Amino acid sequence: MAEASGSPVAEDASGGSVAVAASGSPVERDAHGEPVVLDAVSAPDADGKPRRTTRRFPSFTRDTARPEGGGRAASSDAPAPARQWPILTVLTAVGLGLLLTALDVVRFGTILIGVALLAGAAMRWVLPDVGMLAVRSRFTDMVTYGVLGVAIVLLAMMAQPHPLLEIPFLDDTLHFTIRT
Repeated sequence: MAEASGSPVAEDASGGSVAVAASGSPVERDAHGEPVVLDAVSAPDADGKPRRTTRRFPSFTRDTARPEGGGRAASSDAPAPARQWPILTVLTAVGLGLLLTALDVVRFGTILIGVALLAGAAMRWVLPDVGMLAVRSRFTDMVTYGVLGVAIVLLAMMAQPHPLLEIPFLDDTLHFTIRT
């Protein structure tokens, strides 16, 4: 057996050479001489031809995959707002929090914004389909919504005057860094 163009080559009964796969079976070729991949690890490319896939990211992406859980939250018979109720719930709570903040109920408004993000993280974790609330992978969405929600709630609780939450080492750190 000789090797040519990356594939082992064997001689057939008529004396011609045939490319042989690692399994020992002949490799099928299309009209342009390209190998046709038909095994379980093949997938069609943009032109519909089967190509061997790898776990390596492509150099150029041609489309965007829908995030996990990015389907509709309700059936297609339902009107559009009912299909996207998770994101509408979070946006309504955030809008109400912003309205309260604008009306000078700052602490309660910002806590409501943080709680809305935490509710978004909980919905992303519990519900299989959350519609447009799904932006990235489930894990990334949960971490992002959760961290932002906790940070906003904690900052709202520590806001002056009369903070609801006091963290002593933060006060010491502030006095250490800003000396008069």
